[in-house]
Amino acid sequence: MSIQIANPQVVAKINRLARATSLGKTAVVEAAVDRMLAELADRAEPAPWGGIEAIVAQMHQLAPRHDAFDAVEYDHMGLPK
Repeated sequence: MSIQIANPQVVAKINRLARATSLGKTAVVEAAVDRMLAELADRAEPAPWGGIEAIVAQMHQLAPRHDAFDAVEYDHMGLPK
């Protein structure tokens, strides 16, 4: 698949970068696209549940309270009696 670049300023920048790096035009465009994609990946927003998962993880580290009680008793299957 080919890409046509109609903006002469962009073409000039690609040519200048290709000469400066001794790479082909395709290689410098690919490197620039790869760099921009990597920057976007670094800026990716954290998962929306990340904070909740951290809170739940902290709660699981808490020691059980000795004065706590279950209002409902459960059988060996985990069902209410």
